Amino acid sequence: MSSHISNVRPKPDKVLVDIVDYVTTYKVTSKLAYETARNCLIDTLGCGLEALEYPACRKLLGPIVPGTTVPNGARVPGTQFQLDPVQAAFNIGAMIRWLDFNDTWLAAEWGHPSDNLGGILAVADWISRNAVAAGKKPLTMKDVLTAMIKAHEIQGCIALENSFNKVGLDHVVLVKVASTAVVAEMLGLTREEILNAVSLAWVDGQSLRTYRHAPNTGSRKSWAAGDATSRAVRLALIAKTGEMGYPSVLTAKTWGFYDVLFKGQPFEFQREYGSYVMENVLFKISFPAEFHSQTAVEAAMTLHKELGKAKRSVEDIRRITIRTHEACIRIIDKRGPLDNPADRDHCIQYMVAVPLIFGRLTAADYEDDVASDKRIDALREKIVCVEEPKFTKDYFDPKKRSIANAVTIEFKDGTKMKEIVVEYPIGHARRRDEGIPLLAEKFRTNLARQFPAKQQEAILKVSFDQKKLEAMAVNEYMDLYVI
Repeated sequence: MSSHISNVRPKPDKVLVDIVDYVTTYKVTSKLAYETARNCLIDTLGCGLEALEYPACRKLLGPIVPGTTVPNGARVPGTQFQLDPVQAAFNIGAMIRWLDFNDTWLAAEWGHPSDNLGGILAVADWISRNAVAAGKKPLTMKDVLTAMIKAHEIQGCIALENSFNKVGLDHVVLVKVASTAVVAEMLGLTREEILNAVSLAWVDGQSLRTYRHAPNTGSRKSWAAGDATSRAVRLALIAKTGEMGYPSVLTAKTWGFYDVLFKGQPFEFQREYGSYVMENVLFKISFPAEFHSQTAVEAAMTLHKELGKAKRSVEDIRRITIRTHEACIRIIDKRGPLDNPADRDHCIQYMVAVPLIFGRLTAADYEDDVASDKRIDALREKIVCVEEPKFTKDYFDPKKRSIANAVTIEFKDGTKMKEIVVEYPIGHARRRDEGIPLLAEKFRTNLARQFPAKQQEAILKVSFDQKKLEAMAVNEYMDLYVI
């Protein structure tokens, strides 16, 4: 005997409604959130400019059809490209994520909320250029900062209690959802149209994490966020035409996201949407390395100096023990051969071995010429990770949100160096006073990679001034980055 399936169209899932109500009605009032968003903006753009130094990144940039120029199209920083907003979002998104050096959010799910800037900046620039061409007012950079704060919040708040990695899905699903919501609002979609757009993001195919893990680790992880944020722009534009949405995309029995992809479990939420994520986001300031390793790399840099003082070398080492948190072990505790830079920047043993040997860890240190140094693999084999339950507990504690690692070196003669413990990396909210000057210096360094001195000064003058930046038209700010 069969039972009838109800074909009554339900009301939109609460998760969809909460996202749309937030992007359409919430007014950001936090001064700290806007200041952090400005720092996030310049840091993220700087990461993209550094990525232009790498041919593997540059080869993916530009229009789909070579030679295409879009009238009033969005600019791609550090290039002469002027593209449609979908392709511009891919370009910008791929650039800023390429070197794994932009901001991070760690919780049940991890990710990089500034990945959303690809879609936000492309759409804001495209809207502004067309507005100016029509004699209308462009968007301002405050509109961009507001969109960043809201995209950070959507991605980060969903990530707090919901682990997509545990069901094999990549965190860029949250980039797609967050970008879709904020760019749809920027594009002037109605509330119903934004609901439709966000539902399309959830019903869309979602990326597997396989390109982030052995034995398939590869460079797609460097452009996956660009793909996600550009897809978000495409879906928002589709919804703008009046294309229908799917109100129970998450909760529908059998065919919804929860049943198909999330083991039947509904999302859980720790807090309402506000500006918490931007205020507490983690900046990668010192090292282009997967964030769970940042404190281990800091410890390794300290130990490099201590080895020199003790007149010891890495050849004297018998064993290195890293006490760490569970997420670190699950993601980047890696043995065996490392086949490419994307493989190496997700191996904690590699990211500790390099600073112990050389006293540095830069993006260039993941390339083949450095990786061929036999001392690195020899030292990797001596590094063992063990979970420290307290570190795991503090990692999830919303009042701490630490990313602790502790490194101990034991020598062949049986002696040990004092364990170096680092609980909070320099990019953590608890170390903002220490970190922001270094973040500013990182931005200066990245500007100098691409622009002459006069152009650098013009960018710095507005980028370091909160009021001037917020008041500036988006298209005028983007013009400062044209080569």
